[in-house]
Amino acid sequence: MPHRSNSLPAAAEALASGRTTAEALTEAALERIADPSGEGSRAFVAVQAEAARATARAMDALRRVGRAPSRWAGIPISVKDLFDQQGVPTRAGSVALDDAPPAAATAPAVARLERAGFVVLGRTNMVEFAFSGLGVNPHHGTPLSPYDRATGRLPGGSSSGAAVAVADGMGLGALGSDTGGSCRVPAALCGIVGYKPTARRVPLTGVLPLSPSLDSIGPLANSAGCCAVLHGFMAGAEASEPPTAASVAGLRMAVPEHSFLFEDLEPAVVDAFGRAVARLEAAGARIVRIDLPELAEIPAANARGGFAAAESYAWHRQLIAERGDRYDPRIIARIRRGAAMDAADYLNLLAARARLVASAAARMAGFDAVLCPTTALTPPAIAAVQDEAEYSRINLLLLRNTAAFNFLDSCSISLPCHRAGEAPVGLMLTGPHDGDAALFAVAAAVEAALVE
Repeated sequence: MPHRSNSLPAAAEALASGRTTAEALTEAALERIADPSGEGSRAFVAVQAEAARATARAMDALRRVGRAPSRWAGIPISVKDLFDQQGVPTRAGSVALDDAPPAAATAPAVARLERAGFVVLGRTNMVEFAFSGLGVNPHHGTPLSPYDRATGRLPGGSSSGAAVAVADGMGLGALGSDTGGSCRVPAALCGIVGYKPTARRVPLTGVLPLSPSLDSIGPLANSAGCCAVLHGFMAGAEASEPPTAASVAGLRMAVPEHSFLFEDLEPAVVDAFGRAVARLEAAGARIVRIDLPELAEIPAANARGGFAAAESYAWHRQLIAERGDRYDPRIIARIRRGAAMDAADYLNLLAARARLVASAAARMAGFDAVLCPTTALTPPAIAAVQDEAEYSRINLLLLRNTAAFNFLDSCSISLPCHRAGEAPVGLMLTGPHDGDAALFAVAAAVEAALVE
């Protein structure tokens, strides 16, 4: 499969051949960010133009003398506003942390990409404290999904600016986080690829937490291979390459169709998912309809508030006491649910999760991936979530499918599966705990099979 023109491999080849430079790539991205007719002012909360230009020039100089730190050196990316960068305040999309001190050190996930030579363009907008899947931010504005901008559509969250930046060419990749779907949901609503790794593979050091039990650090980019490259470095590899796109023929894929994953789907999602599965079957994949009853037990396990409420409240309790009036009211209400949970609730939740993770893993064993729609909806209108009840309903629908696999401690990727011109729809592939390399290979094969 040829490299996409907006892919990391295509950029790396252009850099290696001298057809472009890191400085040219960086300037093009900065121009898009600065374009007043674009989404740059909403997608980014801070543009680090001077540092980006200096880094790009340095990578060009190193490449000229054969000392580029990797073949990806000079490719521009962005960083979500909850990662520490030395000398930069970490505000996590909030004004409650406006006077946060500069970070003393850069988060390892960011530093590893910088060591490989990637150029950081700046910090992307996000849902305040990462606690929603909609992408709305009342403090910094809400970047629009590339789909139907005249109407104004939600980008998905919480890595909203990251997804919009990639979709609009404001960098070739983005660093995000995924606690309940925050890489995959915005990827699905913006028509790109988002990856949630096995949680333990990328260190959470230097990342402002939402829920340490569920938090995962993942990339957003234009292809599964691009995400594989970024993830490899973030996970600590000295070198990282995209997987080879093999055939899907012979792959065994499970569809847990008798589950909430397939309830209340928009017709456009049903159609796109059905076409994708049919295409995979026609290409030789074996699609097996299975029961995954563990999914039905997750809502009951989370009924008291779940890990995100309990663990975020523990982190935010003091800040809320001091500056609760500066929070988005809809976000603080979600955090405060954790105040009603006691130690017994939390211990019961830990036990339920351990049991369900083990049971689901045994049931999913033997399959190369589990398939379902990433989200139940195509990008909703921003106006639709002004109503409180609709805000909650739509948020739950957007996060429902992705969050299930965070709870089950799996790795998972969202690939676009809609036709050109249609509303974006994500196809989610989920693999077993620690099955990241295998899932990337499967995703690359699926991606190639879906190309029309």
